[in-house]
Amino acid sequence: MWSCAHKFNLIWGRNMQTLVPTSRVGFQSASYHRTACLLSPEDRDLDSHSRVGERPRRSPSLGQRPKGVQGSRRSSQSKPSKIKTPLLQNQWTDDTSKVSSELRKLCLEDFPAERKKQMRAKAAVDPKGEVVFGVAPCLLALTQRRRKAYELLVKDGKTSQRASVVKVFEEARRQGVQITRVSKSTLDRVSSRGVHQGVCLRASPLSFLTVDSEPEVASGVPLWLVLERILDPMNLGAILRSAYFLGVDRVVSSLHHGCPLTPVVSKASSGAMEVMRVYGHKNLEDLLKLKAAEGWQIVGTVGAEAERPRIPVVPCSDFNLSKPTMLLLGSEGDGLSQRLLSLCETLLTIPPGRDLCRGIESLNVSVATGVMLHTLLHQRNSSRHLKQQRTKKKTL
Repeated sequence: MWSCAHKFNLIWGRNMQTLVPTSRVGFQSASYHRTACLLSPEDRDLDSHSRVGERPRRSPSLGQRPKGVQGSRRSSQSKPSKIKTPLLQNQWTDDTSKVSSELRKLCLEDFPAERKKQMRAKAAVDPKGEVVFGVAPCLLALTQRRRKAYELLVKDGKTSQRASVVKVFEEARRQGVQITRVSKSTLDRVSSRGVHQGVCLRASPLSFLTVDSEPEVASGVPLWLVLERILDPMNLGAILRSAYFLGVDRVVSSLHHGCPLTPVVSKASSGAMEVMRVYGHKNLEDLLKLKAAEGWQIVGTVGAEAERPRIPVVPCSDFNLSKPTMLLLGSEGDGLSQRLLSLCETLLTIPPGRDLCRGIESLNVSVATGVMLHTLLHQRNSSRHLKQQRTKKKTL
């Protein structure tokens, strides 16, 4: 004989299962597990044959139910029932927020097709990409249109009223890019604590170009800047900024042994990375041999106090840019590799202006690049400037 308490628990559990709306899978799962733990072994087998949402059959051995329970059951059944939704459709109503996250997870595990559907919807809302941060990088990324822009995040408050931020805002609106006002903490998080200046742009990544993807545009004597093992994104950004400003025709970097084109590089270049086309090559040695066969001169760089190999070393101020040149820059610590050094005809260096203390015998690689590029391109830029002045005088 079962006790009265056991009978009441059994009846209460079955009634809870009956009162659950069939359109909510989460509640059905909860009531099923609740009822199963209260049933006896014999009745659990009997209850397993009943369908979810149907009124369970009464067992003759249980006798009459308590009046309070029967009354509550009749009151619930007297209400007009809603149209039942098939269980496999799993259509959530506006009351979904009341369902606990554990029940939602349980439901999605029971129906993997619905789980995949929700994951695809989430991927459509949050497209893959990266976050460009800073006013200049975001503006140039939008105007150059080399990236696919997804969303512009602007700091809410007075920051969005600055003239520089308004330019970014207007360009994004002109292109139909989604604009969202967020807090500073959100911008700090998505930019990984970068100096975002109140603006971030979700966009597709920017990759290296292949060397032969575009025809070469000659502008006097061409100068290509070749980077080997430049790993610091701040140095790479500063190099790109100097190369763009001073007029380098092309920048080529090693694909496997170099820093990728990240948002940090774009910020360090003040957006120059978004404008200047940076090329990548798998094997710089093959590229240099090919260009040498075409008549280009291969010129390397060394520090003022570095060991002098069996290659002529001259100050950069004494070098004459008279024919197409490939200027090679090595890593921040070790410089150029021996493989690339062996292909150089000449090595350039920057003479110091004083006797140097030990440990400060060289310049930062980005600073050294700026000095060398200005020295080498000064003649070419000066002659180009004179031609432009002469052309203006003739037109006047």
